Amino acid sequence: MWIKLISPRVTLRPMDSHFKRHMAPPLALLVLGAATPARHQVTVEDENVERLRLEDSPDLVGISVKADTAFRSYEISRRYRERGIPVVLGGIHPTACPAEALKHADSVVIGEADQLWRALLEDFETGNLKPVYRMTHEFDLAKSPVPRWDLIRGKNYLYTNTLCAGRGCPWHCDFCYNSSPNIPQGHRMKPLPNILTEIESLKSRQVMFIDDNFIGNPQKARHFLKKYMPAGLTWHTAVSVDIGQYDDILDLMAGSGCKSLFIGFETLNDENLLNCSKRQNRVREYERTIHKIHERGMMVNASLVFGFDHDGPEVFANTLEWLVAQKVASMTAHILTPYPGTRLYTRLMQQNRIIDFDLRRYNTAHVVFRPKHMTPEQLLDGYLWIYSQFYSWRRILQRLPVSGSQRAAYLLFNLCYRKYGKVFSLVGKLGLMGAIARFAKALSYHSGRQEKIAMPEWVTDSDTS
Repeated sequence: MWIKLISPRVTLRPMDSHFKRHMAPPLALLVLGAATPARHQVTVEDENVERLRLEDSPDLVGISVKADTAFRSYEISRRYRERGIPVVLGGIHPTACPAEALKHADSVVIGEADQLWRALLEDFETGNLKPVYRMTHEFDLAKSPVPRWDLIRGKNYLYTNTLCAGRGCPWHCDFCYNSSPNIPQGHRMKPLPNILTEIESLKSRQVMFIDDNFIGNPQKARHFLKKYMPAGLTWHTAVSVDIGQYDDILDLMAGSGCKSLFIGFETLNDENLLNCSKRQNRVREYERTIHKIHERGMMVNASLVFGFDHDGPEVFANTLEWLVAQKVASMTAHILTPYPGTRLYTRLMQQNRIIDFDLRRYNTAHVVFRPKHMTPEQLLDGYLWIYSQFYSWRRILQRLPVSGSQRAAYLLFNLCYRKYGKVFSLVGKLGLMGAIARFAKALSYHSGRQEKIAMPEWVTDSDTS
């Protein structure tokens, strides 16, 4: 049986270049490919880096769907179903909105697909494909396979060195999908031998952990960093802002080669944080946390959200001034977006404040609701303005890291990815994304020797701490 897995093209924001679409392969589909029994043929097509072939005839099609790709996903599904080819939809959007997704598919997976995939395929082979497959219990991450990197062409991507050490987050912010009742609650870390095996499979000494929150379980993160993190890595990850409470974990991160932390500061207003249930953030501690990270030689990549109910037009200039003063290395800004299925979406619907239901615009770059203390036009203009100012030559030089070892990576991102990304990414579109990635890695940080990662002798298959 031939199973075709598809990642539809994401929508680009005004500040995005084609680098956005070539950033990294669809890791979830590579995991599904690895979870597929060997007797089946499985292929992966990523519309972000290649043209989809929609006239072929696989036995079963699986599509991974996000909010902004839902329209395109449903179009792809229709094309196949019109020819009698069954389609399964999964991913974050069908999990949050299964009833909607089921209108466009033969079957919908709610939750983590690797738990349900083999049962779904067995049902399909016997002609008993169910309309809905839902997680009924917490999936044992020890059973999640190493992604099949052979299913994609690495040269099409900037990063082919991504992995997840765990899944989930202990926090349930209203605007996040973690507030959806269909999303598994809490954080789970993979067994440590599994993480090490996955790192080794990347064949790279530069690694990017793309967990929602690497310190979702601080005790387990501490244990991994202290006893198991392979030597000689250069790595990056995302953490919640309460990382500032764990000086020892910061020491372990820096000592093991971590170079940057992506952190959701979201807002500089405590009332906004309270209203969106982001209780782990305390604005008064932001600057101290950033200082701790900087003094350990790591850079801070800040995520900000604009459009909360206590934001007025002045929020953009105030936030810009603060970011520059703190020498924040990079910023990813978002317009508050009520993803369907989240608590924020429910609240704004009840208040009759959602004004745009076109999911193609749900990519945090459009105003799809009515803000309280500014007009939609002011919110959009301010969002575009802070990007233009933050990545201006003046602000880039003002934010230049004190540490000389960070400057090459800092300038590469700020200039080649953000400020002039639309120019450089055109070169990458010629099939040179892999070459650009190798050059950037070599210039940014010393990658260390390419050597096999040795499994510490105290690691056993039963070690899940």
